[in-house]
Amino acid sequence: MKMLDLREHKGDPRSLIPRAEVDVASAEAVAQAIIDEVRQGGESAVLDIGERIDRVRPLELRVPARVMDDALASLDPEVRASLTEAIRRVRQTHSDQIPAPHITELAPGATVAQRWVPVDRVGLYVPGGRAVYPSSVVMNVVPAQLAGVQSIAIASPPQPDFDGWPHPTILAAARLLGINEVYATGGAQAIAWFAFGSGEPGEQSCAPVSLVTGPGNIYVTAAKRLLRGRMGIDSEAGPTEIMVLADDSADPVHVAADLISQAEHDVVAASVLVTDSEALAAAVQRELPRLTTATKHSERITEALTGTQSAIVLVRDLDQGMEIVNIYGAEHLEIQTRDAGVVASRVRNAGAVFVGPWSPVSLGDYCAGSNHVLPTGGCACFSSGLSVYSFLRSIQVIDYSEQALADVAQDVEVLSAAEDLPAHGQAVTVRRRGRGGQ
Repeated sequence: MKMLDLREHKGDPRSLIPRAEVDVASAEAVAQAIIDEVRQGGESAVLDIGERIDRVRPLELRVPARVMDDALASLDPEVRASLTEAIRRVRQTHSDQIPAPHITELAPGATVAQRWVPVDRVGLYVPGGRAVYPSSVVMNVVPAQLAGVQSIAIASPPQPDFDGWPHPTILAAARLLGINEVYATGGAQAIAWFAFGSGEPGEQSCAPVSLVTGPGNIYVTAAKRLLRGRMGIDSEAGPTEIMVLADDSADPVHVAADLISQAEHDVVAASVLVTDSEALAAAVQRELPRLTTATKHSERITEALTGTQSAIVLVRDLDQGMEIVNIYGAEHLEIQTRDAGVVASRVRNAGAVFVGPWSPVSLGDYCAGSNHVLPTGGCACFSSGLSVYSFLRSIQVIDYSEQALADVAQDVEVLSAAEDLPAHGQAVTVRRRGRGGQ
């Protein structure tokens, strides 16, 4: 990994901090063509596109129940047990996110109630490709179910090794969670399929969704951007990233292993260490090649760690380190310092914060109970990770009595006049004058 020394830097460091850059706009033309094809051709178009891109064509788009049942029945018992534990922990954590309705009484007879209503139908995207992500099934499905969403569909890319169906572990995870509607499609065509649906009623039809969640490749992100408005989206996910803020108390083997763990995802994954210790930086540099060589995906990891998006950043002290942390807004942030809990309390911008030597990011990927669908590319500065709230809408219900309206009527009339919207005030005035507005 390259070394970036900011100890003498006095200005704004944001232009110097390494960041994975993805030009989503460059993929929009391809995504738009796919969207248009799906809009016109429906299910046949989705299958045709999948055959061109993924070089496989399932017998049908919707995965049959028997295929899902077989996937669950053949699931390795240890994997099933671990998935069950992950589901339990994620469900327990997310259950505490369910908001209660609330009524505010502003005056006698004047109330504003806050109701939380789930979206009607969601499409959950589970990536394929370099890895298998049953954990993403868990992270998407559990909060949607707890929010009360009644209609949930999953899309995941078809796999040549499995007769064109999504990976059986993904199907098993879906079945374990009680999901029956899964489509063997990926990429921009999956997002378009969720947006437009089949348009044909029947047991095998796909109704359009209200919201799509889940990360994917650049074409998935481009399609989500282009179709936003027709349906809601959770975010425009970019390459995964980890930032570690550490001092000389950190174990260099732990730090190196955690940087490698995120680099394993993709060649454009970002791994950044921020430290005020030259000794730790040097020790991590020594450990990275040794640990990388011992991993299965060493070539991919090496390319990610040596890319422009990854670096070891030397800072004067933890105050400067914290400034960089909050500017960066990492998807995953580890705090490996003395008094890590106190240091973590100063973090303002991060998707998820992992505190101390025994809370690695990979714990959050599976069994911490937190959600691993998190904002990337600095979006943690203004947005949050997936949660129960992602699948809920807040509706305000206003209920005023005649007297309660009369008490505030003059203020409404004055403010409407100040905004040169006299008809707004008139809607209150006619009520003050009695029936018929006389």
